[in-house]
Amino acid sequence: MSLYDSIARVYDPWSVSVVEDVQFYVDLAVETGGPVVELGVGTGRIAVPTAVAGVKVIGVDSSPGMLEVCREQAELAGVADLLDLRLGDLRDPPVTERVRLVTSPFRSFLHLQDDGQRLEALTAARGLLVPGGRLAFDIFEPSREDIDATHGRWLEREPGIFERADWDEAARTLTLSVRGEAGATTMTLSWIAPPEWRELLERAGF
Repeated sequence: MSLYDSIARVYDPWSVSVVEDVQFYVDLAVETGGPVVELGVGTGRIAVPTAVAGVKVIGVDSSPGMLEVCREQAELAGVADLLDLRLGDLRDPPVTERVRLVTSPFRSFLHLQDDGQRLEALTAARGLLVPGGRLAFDIFEPSREDIDATHGRWLEREPGIFERADWDEAARTLTLSVRGEAGATTMTLSWIAPPEWRELLERAGF
């Protein structure tokens, strides 16, 4: 069972204001022509608009609950035929196709807890790409302002949906708790600095 199963019905209202990255990924998918492999497809926040733009998406996620919501959203948008949703781990995605673009939006790689797991995921993503293919993903390294503004406090992110961030700077982990009427969960995210990501990308063959 995935930690996201319990918030599958909370996730979209929780992240409703996060829209600034959608067009970036849609434009990238249109530019490459598809199909696109999206690792950590979730409820389809990126995948459904990508399909609406006419690009096929192979979406991988470890949460059956999130994939169920994604299927519903794809059907509502009339693009279910352009989404191929598969249950699996981003470190070993159930994908045999080779594509021009692999994406992992909205910090999915921060669920990887150490360099061994990060290298597994990056190597797996590299193996899905045709020569000249691209990997696009989103991660963060928190600023002092981010930590000071959120540490140890419950904040109402959206109406009726609360989140709490507990930062451990020494371990470079964020324990993120989310709760709403439809569910609650707590997860741990791990960050490293951009130069460390670049080194891992090179080791993975990028």
